[in-house]
Amino acid sequence: MTKPDVLMVGRYPEWEMPLFERDYVVHKLWLATDRARFLSEVGPAIRAIATNGVLGAGAELIDACPKLEIIACFGVGFDAIDLDRARTRGIRVTNTPDVLTEDVADMAFALILASMRRIVEGEGFVRSGAWTKGALPLGKSLNGKTLGVIGLGRIGRAIARRATAFGMSLAYCDIAQDLDAPHAYFHDPVSLARVSDILVAATAGGAGTKNLVNAAVFEALGPEGLFVNVSRGTVVDEPALIAALEEKRIGAAALDVFWNEPNIDPRLLGFKTVIVQPHHASGTVEARKAMGKLVRDNLAAHFAGRPLPTPVI
Repeated sequence: MTKPDVLMVGRYPEWEMPLFERDYVVHKLWLATDRARFLSEVGPAIRAIATNGVLGAGAELIDACPKLEIIACFGVGFDAIDLDRARTRGIRVTNTPDVLTEDVADMAFALILASMRRIVEGEGFVRSGAWTKGALPLGKSLNGKTLGVIGLGRIGRAIARRATAFGMSLAYCDIAQDLDAPHAYFHDPVSLARVSDILVAATAGGAGTKNLVNAAVFEALGPEGLFVNVSRGTVVDEPALIAALEEKRIGAAALDVFWNEPNIDPRLLGFKTVIVQPHHASGTVEARKAMGKLVRDNLAAHFAGRPLPTPVI
């Protein structure tokens, strides 16, 4: 039986590659020195695209593959995939929800703890020998603080569970109130920020949430507030964040995602009150293996004519 041709937009983890190449004819777009020529040569044969949440699949890429049937995303976020073009063409789209939820929530709390308890600063304090000359400035307790979560989806709920264990109060905002959630609900991020000591963005990316966290939100969060982002860089008005940090209108930020990653605004690196990570909230071996398996399960189901495990459209 002829193996389906799959266009892989960016390299998957090393353990995934033999599994993909066992079941599919894999065309590696990231290795192409001339992208347009490469797509003109292999595009007519492509039946599936394997991508990730950052690289996605735009209209140009979709249109270069006239026989395309499915786009499988290695990641929960699909805002970089042109869903309108996929719908027009009748192309299925899948992602990998659930399997990375707990690890992303762990990262949110790792960032919260790192900032509130001065973990990064303290590590450098010991290594530099500064400890011999005095004490590290005091951090802040999580117990008794209010954590505001923007987006009470899978990841938002997992963050909320952790917050409860730390003795924190919970509040959230979302498109609509979840009547089953025991937490305080607010209609918008500004109202939520006003009652929050720590504000975490855990919402989906895309046009609907672009710049959702803006200058007004930072003003409401206040000079003692901590902002944490484990969602998408586009959710935050980054110039407004930088201005708020410069003018000390918020206390600190801990960020896993950025506007122009990996080429982030260098001004963010100049603040001692900012902790940065390389979009690595789902960066565990366990999560990535589960994500890869789910991508392969979706592709296998499609080509076998079975229901897709995790369809987006």
